[in-house]
Amino acid sequence: MTADILGDRELEAFISTWQLETGESGAFEVFINDELVFSKKELGRHAEDGEVRALIEQKLEEARVVAGV
Repeated sequence: MTADILGDRELEAFISTWQLETGESGAFEVFINDELVFSKKELGRHAEDGEVRALIEQKLEEARVVAGV
């Protein structure tokens, strides 16, 4: 998952911070620019293939709209 996301230069341009926090029970949370993008703990399940990337791309699109790009 990390290589798929961080290897994309377009995503990288809009990500100032990337954080994956793991918990004791195997739960994890993904933050982009200090905003929670995915939480296994809240959802009670693992991310599906491509799900986290799609959520990041959604945030990227929101950033483009705000930036007027």
